[in-house]
Amino acid sequence: MKRRALVRRPSPRLAEGLLTHIERVPVDVDLALEQWEGYVAALQAEGWETVEVPAAPDCPDSVFVEDTVVMYGDLAAITRPGADERKPETSGTEQTLLELGYRIVHIEAPGTLDGGDVLKYDGTVWVGLGGRTNRAGVDQLAGHLEPLGARVVGVPLTKVLHLKSAVTALPDGTVVGFEELVDDPTVWERFLAVPEEPGAHVVLLDESTVLMSTSARRSRELYEARGLRVVAVDMTEFEKLEGCVTCLSVRLR
Repeated sequence: MKRRALVRRPSPRLAEGLLTHIERVPVDVDLALEQWEGYVAALQAEGWETVEVPAAPDCPDSVFVEDTVVMYGDLAAITRPGADERKPETSGTEQTLLELGYRIVHIEAPGTLDGGDVLKYDGTVWVGLGGRTNRAGVDQLAGHLEPLGARVVGVPLTKVLHLKSAVTALPDGTVVGFEELVDDPTVWERFLAVPEEPGAHVVLLDESTVLMSTSARRSRELYEARGLRVVAVDMTEFEKLEGCVTCLSVRLR
C-alpha cells in the first residue's frame, strides 16, 4: 500500500503565528525551514511519499497543515478552523486532495473544527472540545464519519491548544500524554503518563516505529523501553508556536 503524507512549507511570517497557552519568544524562521526540511526527509527515509500543499505565505500558521483536514479512509473532511485568521488555509489542502482523487466533505458554519483536535485509533475518533473546536463541528464530523463505521467521541479540552497538544497514541493504542495537561485521562482505557517536556508527542510511521522530537529525551527512553523504534527530528522552532510532530503532516491512505 502506498504511504503518502501531506506537508506544507513554512510561511516567511511563521514567527507571527497564533499562541494561546504559552508566552511568545523569538522564532528563527530560517532554522524552522531547515527543521521542516529535516522532518520531510525523515518521512521520506521511512518510506513515505510526501505531497506538498501549495504554500500560503500570507498565513503564518499554514505549516501546521494537520489543522486543515481530517482524513478517514478515502474521505477528506475539510475543516473550518476556529481562528478566523486560519480559515484561508483550507483551500489549498482541498485542491490538493481533489487532485489526488479523495472524496471531499466540509465542516460548515456554525461548526468549527481544527484537525489538531482529532485523535484517531482503530475506528475511534476522539475530538477535543473547548478550544478551537466546538460542539457543532464535532457533530458534523460524526455525521460524516459514523456512516463509515467510526465512533466519534468529544472530550473536554481546557489546558492546551489542541487535543494532540496533550495526547497522542502509540502503535498498540496506548494513549500518552503529560497528565497535568489532560482534562480527563479516564477517557482512554490505556493511558500512559509521560514526563512534562516538549515533543513527547508521536506520529505513527508503522506498527513499530514512531516519529518524535529530539527534545523529549525521557519520553524517548520510555517508548524505546516498550520496544518501539524512534525516529527523532529537531522541532524547537515549532514548539515555540505550540506545534509538535503531528501538526506538520497529514497521513493519507
